[in-house]
Amino acid sequence: MSLISPAARDALAEWLERTKALNGASENTLTAYRRDVMDFLSFITLHKGDTQGLGALARITVSDMRAWMAATRGPDLGARSLARKLSAVKSFYRWLAEREGFEPTAVLATRSPKFQKKLPRPLAEDAARDMLARVELQASAPWVAARDVAVVTLLYGLGLRISEALSLTGRDAPLADRLIIRGKGGKERVVPVLPAAVHAVDEYVALCPFDKTENAPLFRGVRGGALNPRAIQKVMEAARMQLGLPATATPHALRHSFATHLLNSGGDLRAIQELLGHASLSTTQAYTGVDTARLLQVYDATHPRAATPRKAG
Repeated sequence: MSLISPAARDALAEWLERTKALNGASENTLTAYRRDVMDFLSFITLHKGDTQGLGALARITVSDMRAWMAATRGPDLGARSLARKLSAVKSFYRWLAEREGFEPTAVLATRSPKFQKKLPRPLAEDAARDMLARVELQASAPWVAARDVAVVTLLYGLGLRISEALSLTGRDAPLADRLIIRGKGGKERVVPVLPAAVHAVDEYVALCPFDKTENAPLFRGVRGGALNPRAIQKVMEAARMQLGLPATATPHALRHSFATHLLNSGGDLRAIQELLGHASLSTTQAYTGVDTARLLQVYDATHPRAATPRKAG
């Protein structure tokens, strides 16, 4: 017999469908949401000693939430993971409370555990250039070397996520002067393309032994299938060990580096936010390591209600 009532299971399925439709959540995100909320509902059932219908779920108390958090937190689950689970449960309850007409305060008022956020660590400009040069030396086949250089150039030169770079298809080559990238949540953004990226992709296409097909992945694995992100991660692992760079020199670190180096060269923070596809300026601030004073300068220069000078102190 299932621990979770049919009504609760149906409600969870409906919430996931709405989340996918309204927020454009990825399948990986939806799978994580489903797992986190199912774990919560299973715990509550065992904690209460009976299958919990929607009426019982509406009567969750602060004590119940504390018991769940205490039972969930352990040596195998840190504060960061528990905070993620709590966020999923809150999102589900916020929607369920609106649908069923009950007050979800006990759930929504539960405080997330504190944890130290891991700030991204961009590479220094010379290290990023060395990485681009070293990546080319990792493969014995010239076309594989050209492929790896092209992908890494897209990460550092355009600020793409590795998933975005590997989602390009044959119709995207040769690269135009602008790319329309579909990022997280299905949101589109326009990214200018540097000549170096155009050249790198052209070299790869010229050497690639597999025919370029409009609907097929642009970047291929050695057997002709879609290139696995792990292949680029391994190439960069080898390159960073040879260069003496830290373990934080990952494909995603190149995206951080793109943003930070652009900002250091005088780039506008809001423009960089748009290039990265961030929903909030605070996320871009974390990516670039920009300090609060610089963030306030952008606010004062761009916010329509910031016409009067900011007072000191």
